[in-house]
Amino acid sequence: MDELAIASRRYMASYALFNQALADHLRLHPTDLQCLNLLGLEPGPVTTGRVAGLTGLTTGSATRLVDRLERAGYVTRERAAEDRRRVLVTVVPERMAEFGEVWQKLNGSWYAMFDAYSDEEIALLTTHMLRTVELSASQVERLRDGEL
Repeated sequence: MDELAIASRRYMASYALFNQALADHLRLHPTDLQCLNLLGLEPGPVTTGRVAGLTGLTTGSATRLVDRLERAGYVTRERAAEDRRRVLVTVVPERMAEFGEVWQKLNGSWYAMFDAYSDEEIALLTTHMLRTVELSASQVERLRDGEL
């Protein structure tokens, strides 16, 4: 378990450093980069409230994040057809394609790394990642609630 704990800390730090380097390359803030990543997984336009929920930011901070993404050309804002009071944030397909191209250039190395694993090992890694997402969400909630 000690070895796993050390490897986990190095893994998380390496991801944070990778995320920062990619954000720097795209001239984005790391939170903006992750927001784009999450918006790309959404089935359609979202409200700024949803952006806040996805990122864990306050609605005011989420609004500023959307402002930055809009200035960078990654998203647009438009009024919802069914309720003109609601504003929806929509990704710009061309800019998201550019974002995707950067990932495509990086993916070859990741795929090569995973080629060394069996289907069972890939399934285990996938299960681990999905459980990590769930556990992280509950830990974030605990921290935000002031629990430790």
